[in-house]
Amino acid sequence: MDLVLRSGEVHLLDGPRPAAVCVRDGRIVEVVDRSATVDARQDLDLDVALLPGLVDTHVHVNEPGRTHWEGFASATTAAAAGGVTTIVDMPLNSLPPSVTVEALEVKRAAAAGQCVVDVGFWGGAIPGNLGDLVPLHEAGVFGFKCFLSPSGVPEFPPLDAAGLDAVFAELSTVDALLIVHAEDGAALTDPAGPTYPEFLAARPEAAERAAIDAVISGARRHSARAHILHLSAASALPRLAGTRVTAETCPHYLTLAAEKIPDGATEFKCCPPIRDDANRDRLWRGLADGVIDCVVSDHSPSPPSAKQGGFDTAWGGVSSLQLGLPVVWTEARHRGHALADVVRWMASGPAALAGLTAKGRIAPGADADLVAFAPDEEFTVGHLHHRHPLTPYAGARLRGVVHRTWLRGREVDGEPTGKLLRRDVP
Repeated sequence: MDLVLRSGEVHLLDGPRPAAVCVRDGRIVEVVDRSATVDARQDLDLDVALLPGLVDTHVHVNEPGRTHWEGFASATTAAAAGGVTTIVDMPLNSLPPSVTVEALEVKRAAAAGQCVVDVGFWGGAIPGNLGDLVPLHEAGVFGFKCFLSPSGVPEFPPLDAAGLDAVFAELSTVDALLIVHAEDGAALTDPAGPTYPEFLAARPEAAERAAIDAVISGARRHSARAHILHLSAASALPRLAGTRVTAETCPHYLTLAAEKIPDGATEFKCCPPIRDDANRDRLWRGLADGVIDCVVSDHSPSPPSAKQGGFDTAWGGVSSLQLGLPVVWTEARHRGHALADVVRWMASGPAALAGLTAKGRIAPGADADLVAFAPDEEFTVGHLHHRHPLTPYAGARLRGVVHRTWLRGREVDGEPTGKLLRRDVP
């Protein structure tokens, strides 16, 4: 073997137990007893838990075009520091957006040779690019993102009802996944002023519910696959229960509450918005019940200048790629959940969403993407590898520290050894 990692708490698909993970040529070959004798070039016995590398399927890297917001080198370095070994990059906020094969290749060229972890790409569905969807699918994107309300950037406009129906019809021909920013633009208003309550009132839960109804209806009509991005409104959970439409939520919706957002703290602004504490409790129940399938960051960074002004004008996006694991684990532990639950929500769940069969699990045949994680250690949020370390978690005391990260059996050391992934290609 090239590497053996031993731990008293290895998080396998059937739960944690003492084990030794045996790695050769970047893949997990077998999992044996912790005390088993194995011939290996490197054999490490860890005193912390061993997790599968996390998979974050909702990351805005922004390169090229808005690289001064975030880039592949800084984003993937932050990911590795947070135990994330695979990200899937969103098709917008970069220029050009990934709505054609040509634009996708521009983005892949920008990412090449920069990535510390593995990176895949979503395509985009916007008005006028219906004929580009199947070619993008054949080029290896993991699915297609659309908006049902303004995206915040003019080059990525939203779909109307007819456009959504046409996209579902087109994607159903190749069984491609549509991932949806589900806020109904008709239910949104401009904030009446700069305060957080005014911003929150302008993006009501009803906007999410109406959009989710439209997605469920369209997916049923065309027997298509659909996924709800960054679910914020817990009142939409009964609509999703029992359907084939999957959903995700984000660390900020699970750990922050509208009542505690300070005046002027626009680092908390995101769309859909962070809602009240009672809503947060219901989101946790949705996770526990399996109605919400996974937890991903929606890392959407921007320069500090874009966060100036009030909640009515500042850029909406939370930076958290490096912090998702300890943020979620801190709250999950407080609520009585096990670390195995967090692994399911943040590793195997997102991997399954994107069809990344070699990711998000510790099992023979999987990539040896592994994380040494100390669940009982605490730290105060300080240095971050994001290009702009502006985050609502600044100064927070969190539980859970990533000690080391391995990508395909090689310890991550800052070298750009990450691969650019294509759908159905492990």
